[in-house]
Amino acid sequence: MAAAQACAPDSPGADPPVRLAVFAASSLTEAFGDVEGLFEAAHPGVDAVLSFAGSQTLRLQIERGARADVFASADPAQMALLAGAGLVDGERAFAYNELAVIVPPGNPAGIESFRDLPRAERLVVGTERVPAGAYARQILAASAGLFGPGFAKAVTDRIVSEESNVRLVRAKVEMGEADAAIVYRTDAVGGRVRVVPVPAGLNVEAEYVIAAVSGGRRPAAARQWIEFLGSREAQEALAGRGFVVPGRRGGG
Repeated sequence: MAAAQACAPDSPGADPPVRLAVFAASSLTEAFGDVEGLFEAAHPGVDAVLSFAGSQTLRLQIERGARADVFASADPAQMALLAGAGLVDGERAFAYNELAVIVPPGNPAGIESFRDLPRAERLVVGTERVPAGAYARQILAASAGLFGPGFAKAVTDRIVSEESNVRLVRAKVEMGEADAAIVYRTDAVGGRVRVVPVPAGLNVEAEYVIAAVSGGRRPAAARQWIEFLGSREAQEALAGRGFVVPGRRGGG
């Protein structure tokens, strides 16, 4: 057991808790919030401090010297850039996701299926640099086989806003500022939106990866967080928020 776990931070004479800086993709906000409580109960000497943004934004912050101990990315490509620069170590996959279309509860544009997306007057997606935005464009590029060669252009012509993270994309629909948006399936869980599925033959499998940041100030606590994500409690928390975890991948 690490020294950080030796005694609870509120015990008489106890050392202050170790502050673990966790940088995570914005789509992990609720799930990692759940994991945080479970982790801190199991590691009372560690205070996990969570920071959420688009994976590409967090990657840039780490490249520029931000003080992070752990990085969880919704896109392996962002992690690979850091690994190539020697800025992270020991990356591994810990969860999977896919995309969905969301519409307001009243569905004013009458979008009942993915085929109906050109009906949207106002469509919102992530920027090309945001993993969810890149995945959305990947799906549209592959849509010609199902919906014809003009479908992708008909949809992209309806884009009125491109956001820097997927939570901002969802917010546009929740605030009534968009007829539809393309987000992760997990962003539709419990939100004030209706879900329109992406056809299985078009959808993507978004792989979430995590690693310790090289030179982080809390390497032992970083390893504890990463290892904890493989625990039953953490896996159930992720699954409860709609993620597919390795033990349940492929319907298992």
